[in-house]
Amino acid sequence: MKLKVLLASVAILSAAVMFSGCATNSSSRTSSASAGSAASAPPYGMELIRPGDLLTVTFSDLPPQSGIPDFKDRVKDDGSIILPLGVKVEAAGKTTGALQQTIEASYVPRFFRRLTVSIKSEERFYFVGGEVRQPNRQIYATGITVLQAIDSASGFTEFANRKKVVLRRVNGQQFRIDCTKALEDHTLDLPVFPGDSINVPKRIW
Repeated sequence: MKLKVLLASVAILSAAVMFSGCATNSSSRTSSASAGSAASAPPYGMELIRPGDLLTVTFSDLPPQSGIPDFKDRVKDDGSIILPLGVKVEAAGKTTGALQQTIEASYVPRFFRRLTVSIKSEERFYFVGGEVRQPNRQIYATGITVLQAIDSASGFTEFANRKKVVLRRVNGQQFRIDCTKALEDHTLDLPVFPGDSINVPKRIW
């Protein structure tokens, strides 16, 4: 009898240890996933620069005879910008603050003893046209999708062909989206980037 009680106690203890280990591992995996998601997203108000963004770069604290002009151009499809004196830097994926540091390090001390860089990123837009209630350009917000962009234009008209919505990227890529399916399968609801245009065609009766 004592042996049975002892075996039962050992079994209960083993089960408790195994449960504790599983809970710890599960908690660790959840924490790691959360940390990874947080690390991949920039803090609010610190949006990342993307291809197609229009940047204005101003140079100051330079010798009067330097003659280096301010720079204004869009980020190229490969994510780079080519600055005065042929300096090429990667811009896409950086915040404006990080890009300022990169540019300063590219000029100092190679060309100048000191240099201060300031960057202004123009307000970014996307465009929604065709059979929506309020076709127009809209102010871009990070994380917006095609369905959300159409909602920002007050939604489809009664004549809209929701199955053949066209998304055009600034780099020339084009996608056809079935918005009726995208409502059920969110993987079909593609992200919208600055400069993209969405066109909702008219339904053919």
